[in-house]
Amino acid sequence: MTEISTRTAADEAAIERLDALNNDMLATTVEWAKVNTGSWNIDGLKSFVPTLADAFSALDADVALEDAKPFETVNDKGDVDIIETSAIVRVRARPDAPVQVVMSGHYDTVFPPGTFTEVKQLDTNLWNGPGLADMKGGLVVMLEALKAFEAGPHKDQLGYQIVITPDEEIGNFGSAHALTEAAKSGAHIGMTYEPAQETGALSGARKGSAVFDIVLHGRSAHAGRAKEEGRSALEAAAELTLGLEGLNGQREGVTVNVGAIDGGGAVNIVPDLAIVRFGARASDNQAAAWCTDSVKALYQRAISRDGITGHLHGGFYRPPKPRNDAQEALFSAVHGTGQALGLSIEFADTGGVCEGNNIFAAGVPNVDTLGVRGGRIHSAEEYVESDSFGERAALSTLILNRLCDGRIDGAAIKKLMPAS
Repeated sequence: MTEISTRTAADEAAIERLDALNNDMLATTVEWAKVNTGSWNIDGLKSFVPTLADAFSALDADVALEDAKPFETVNDKGDVDIIETSAIVRVRARPDAPVQVVMSGHYDTVFPPGTFTEVKQLDTNLWNGPGLADMKGGLVVMLEALKAFEAGPHKDQLGYQIVITPDEEIGNFGSAHALTEAAKSGAHIGMTYEPAQETGALSGARKGSAVFDIVLHGRSAHAGRAKEEGRSALEAAAELTLGLEGLNGQREGVTVNVGAIDGGGAVNIVPDLAIVRFGARASDNQAAAWCTDSVKALYQRAISRDGITGHLHGGFYRPPKPRNDAQEALFSAVHGTGQALGLSIEFADTGGVCEGNNIFAAGVPNVDTLGVRGGRIHSAEEYVESDSFGERAALSTLILNRLCDGRIDGAAIKKLMPAS
């Protein structure tokens, strides 16, 4: 069999095609980045999703828009709101082919309207703009890689499902079911198009992630005339916050961060409402369970205070994605494929999370940073390296070629996943 790092005629044709399209891919990404699709900008998301559906209709596949599920959020009054976001883009091709892949990405960004709007060229290779790297550039790479693959000789050997979500940056609460469903429909491996790390490395292990909101109710009173009659929700929240932050360092791989405490008002009123909003990360399922149990214990302690009641929302919405035999086998295959492009791809563990966590939890090994090279994501300094479009699209096409010609055995890699 041909070595994994050796180029075939199919590889050469794809590389030539994608190299010629590099600037076109950049131009498309720049145009897409000009449309604000912040996670809470529902109108912006809805205005952009037809553009995506139309673009992916160029594939030999069925494209559909599917409603995301409504999900709960806690507002600044401590009440639960029901949110409905934009549509999920679902793409399906050749479900009976012997090789099956699940691919994912998102079209929301972290930037609300008006906060980061300009797209500009910084130098000959760097462009700055919202979502250029995370991840409208990744969506373009995915699309062009598939078009190049389908123009080659292996098309009928491989089927795929693509899930493009409107809410990844806020947890995929409305779309996680679609990721799980696609992953469990027979996929051998997963491919997700988050940007590569700033060093050019791809992500290895990922921690699991949780978001919690704890709402505490007390009893208001005049702080001068009847302070003793009040029960301060903010005081309870302060003690709770110290307990939550005190979890850091207690168990390896677990971090907790209190991001905000909402509530209170005039200084002459005992505050009767406080909302503690915090996140947590855990390196494996056992650590996540310990963290969850610890949070619940601290919550119970808070509401055991005289006059304090409350409710707890949230939990680990993305399971951990540790390294295992299946992941290592896939990483090795991607490394070997990269050598065919003159790349020495490394895999670095990260505390960040993405849809790859969900796909892994559904039993499918995956590589989740196959998008463009870039950096400073989630900031107004976000940039993309413009010469990375053709390179990273070629990497994906060559991976698909190898899945079809047997140099990457997707079925064998998946069999290395532990039984769920």
